[in-house]
Amino acid sequence: MSTETGTMTTHSSTPVAIEPSAGFWVRYGELWRSTPAEVGVLFVAFPLAVIGTSLLWPIFFAGVGLAVLIIGFFLVLAALYVARGYGTLTLRLLEFAGRPRIPRPQWRGRVGTGFIGKVFGPLADGRYWLYLLDGMLAQIAVSTVTWGIMIAWVATSLGGVTYWIWVGFIPNEGRSVWLSRVIWEWATGTTATFDPRVGDAVMFGIVGVIMLFTLPFVMRGLILVHWGIAKGLLGSWSSQSLRREVSELSESRAAAVAAEDRTLRRLERDIHDGPQQGLLRLRMDIASAQRRMHDDPDAAARLLDEAATTAQESLDELRALSRGFAPPILQDRGLKAALESLGARSTVPVELTYALNRELPSEIERNLYFVAAELLTNVSKHADASLARVRIVVDQNTVLLSVSDNGHGGAGFAEGHGLAGIRERVTSMRGTTQLASSRSGTVVNIAVPIS
Repeated sequence: MSTETGTMTTHSSTPVAIEPSAGFWVRYGELWRSTPAEVGVLFVAFPLAVIGTSLLWPIFFAGVGLAVLIIGFFLVLAALYVARGYGTLTLRLLEFAGRPRIPRPQWRGRVGTGFIGKVFGPLADGRYWLYLLDGMLAQIAVSTVTWGIMIAWVATSLGGVTYWIWVGFIPNEGRSVWLSRVIWEWATGTTATFDPRVGDAVMFGIVGVIMLFTLPFVMRGLILVHWGIAKGLLGSWSSQSLRREVSELSESRAAAVAAEDRTLRRLERDIHDGPQQGLLRLRMDIASAQRRMHDDPDAAARLLDEAATTAQESLDELRALSRGFAPPILQDRGLKAALESLGARSTVPVELTYALNRELPSEIERNLYFVAAELLTNVSKHADASLARVRIVVDQNTVLLSVSDNGHGGAGFAEGHGLAGIRERVTSMRGTTQLASSRSGTVVNIAVPIS
């Protein structure tokens, strides 16, 4: 949809997702799509585990053996940091294989004040020791098993279905044992009379097809074993998540209070400078008209006309200010129509990309509208831009709002300015604000959790 007052373009798209009720072959195809990445991760997991174990064991036990000397503590610290790096790499590999992201621990920076407290902080952090346990024992143990199963399954499945291609290159002169004949005689108790070459080709082909068909299920299961161990040893503790939640809530509450105070002060200033001055003038005009009513009716009529004009202006200002509480178009027609209205009223042409595939809570819609409105106002007043873009989409459980322009840049989060207030408003919703401003323009990216 395109609207002129600038150029406003609205695009809508819905992400394609596989429903739980999708057919078996659709889900099977999705498994195959992630199988190459899973096989790759399983393939590199074992050599990485060998390298990690080869580094961690000698460094750590050398540090323990030299604990009576100061260098021993530094060797143990080195082992802890190597284990942390190895564990982080493991988490990234699992994400590459398509597994859900495991929350990272909050690393303890220090155990006290000063240089000593900072340097030896990891020794008092239990997460470092769990990463060390994972790097020294868990990864090498599980990778040995999963790597062997992966290699055997891939080799057997691919070798079985291609057996008829390469079997002719294998010398069989003097060969007396054929696997198909051995299995047949063991299973039936009778002598095999078929051609053993054909028997082996058929048997290997059947086994190869079966294992190739089950390959994505087996690879997914092996990756899930790695993911489960990593979640238990390398993920954040529930207590850390709770502390992070409390910290975020405290920051959000403080930001909400600051944003509310800023909004109230601005509203008080706007009312004082606008409608209040108009009402004072209106009172003076009416009082002057009352005094001249009998002596100079024409002058009194002119004063009343001016009072009517002042009253209308004050009413218009109050209506404009009331939009800061609840825009009627947002309540009546939703966020999309409200953003289109913002773009239509903007003095800078606006391109709008609206790709929300779900309803947002009214509080989030209202705040996003005000954020977009203030950002577009900043573009109109300060950016000297010829085009602005507004994009709003949903990524999993987060709504993303982006406002950009092609102006001269120079924007920043200066205290007391509009962008600082926007950041406070977004933080009060437990969201994040990112700003990039250069001579080619300014981009403000905002992410707000929906729940």
